[in-house]
Amino acid sequence: MSNPVRQTDRKREAILQAAIHEFRLHGFESTSMDKIAATAIVSKRTVYNHFPSKDDLFAAILLKLWKSAVSQDDFHYQGEKSLREQLETFLGNKMLLMCDTNFIDLARVAIAATIHTPDRARDMVERMNNREEGIVAWIRAAQADGKLKAGDAILMGDMLQGQLKSMAFWPQVAISQPVLDMAQQKQLIELTAGLFLGYYELVADAT
Repeated sequence: MSNPVRQTDRKREAILQAAIHEFRLHGFESTSMDKIAATAIVSKRTVYNHFPSKDDLFAAILLKLWKSAVSQDDFHYQGEKSLREQLETFLGNKMLLMCDTNFIDLARVAIAATIHTPDRARDMVERMNNREEGIVAWIRAAQADGKLKAGDAILMGDMLQGQLKSMAFWPQVAISQPVLDMAQQKQLIELTAGLFLGYYELVADAT
């Protein structure tokens, strides 16, 4: 009884991989569902059974790549560990994704596909932001534990991740700067965590 489920999963994965290939090669607007079906070697009806629209398919690809790094859903506040250790782990996982050339290529496609379609852009941003809630929950837990200053956790999370993206993502997407090497990644992770904690961390009074 489990064979049909596995076959369905295989077809879904084949569709996603075919779409990644076609979107990277031809862009969003020039890629048709017919072409994706042909590349995946499935019927067009099968494609639509899994993904009602090309927007849904593209969003599924972005989420798939987002999950290819260690899931942010697994990132939880741990009171027994130092804030720096936890933050550097989070930022390291984030860096894995931002240095994924597939994700960078598709981010370029996404920007091109949404720049003239505000509704699509808002939908994409909302879908992606839903994957960034882990750090907000972590900040709120650290605040409740008396380890971080009070403040808008969403803004704090955006500022933290924005520092990383400003050097490890946007230059690569916008002007094709090379992906950071391992030494550069480590330096940026440590600097980003240090700057964040330097301002927001509450240091216990030693007296």
